[in-house]
Amino acid sequence: MKRQESFKTSKPETGRLFYAMSSRIGIKHLAFALILGSAMLWSCVQPVEQKQSEPVTFEVEETFEGHLFAELPYAYDALEPYIDAQTMELHYSKHHRGYYNNFLKAIEGSELVKVRLENIFKHVSTLSEAIRNNGGGYFNHTLFWANMAGNATSTYPSAELMAAFERDFGSFDAFKEKFSTAAKTRFGSGWAWLSVDAGKKLFVSSTANQDNPLMDVVEERGTPVLALDVWEHAYYLKYQNKRADYVDNFWNVINWEEVNKRYAEAVQ
Repeated sequence: MKRQESFKTSKPETGRLFYAMSSRIGIKHLAFALILGSAMLWSCVQPVEQKQSEPVTFEVEETFEGHLFAELPYAYDALEPYIDAQTMELHYSKHHRGYYNNFLKAIEGSELVKVRLENIFKHVSTLSEAIRNNGGGYFNHTLFWANMAGNATSTYPSAELMAAFERDFGSFDAFKEKFSTAAKTRFGSGWAWLSVDAGKKLFVSSTANQDNPLMDVVEERGTPVLALDVWEHAYYLKYQNKRADYVDNFWNVINWEEVNKRYAEAVQ
């Protein structure tokens, strides 16, 4: 018959350790250390209270007609020789249309079908990557097409816009150089922008992928009035890897009448 060991007569390791420690540092100090250690351990295992983010309310306008795919305001070959017809056709009918279709899928069944893109972008950080990327691609290209025209050399910056260039950049040429540099040095795919900030001043910026200055995820926010697409699909068929040449030729197709109108609206 096996004998059961008694914890009273045997001295397990924990008992010996307690005895040794208490004899060295004193029972009061040991008790205090045990209480403190228990409190620290308890604090570690307690669940951390999560801050609840405020629900986002999107502005719904009754007069909003929905997200429409605008027709290209000129023929595919209208921007020749600076932007070729094949690139324009593929860019508009495939790339832009693709962003538009995927954006509609991403917002299907939600309240966002009744919300303007500008209002969606104010809270885009709370939404999915599909909405951010495709909504950006949809909006950015629409602005890009409107910023160009076949007879663009006959249009000029308005007196008000020229005065703003001189005030905020020093001169029109200084603005032109800064904008071109932003477009040429944007690493990878993205956009170059001329925008109006909250103080009604002009600024130049660039964004990656399909982000734009209206989004709450970018550092420099404002209302864009001029956009240049520097994704390779925008120029590669004609310029191959010579993005700088594409950027330089962009100045020959800018529709300044459209830029003037958008600037006037932004500073109202």
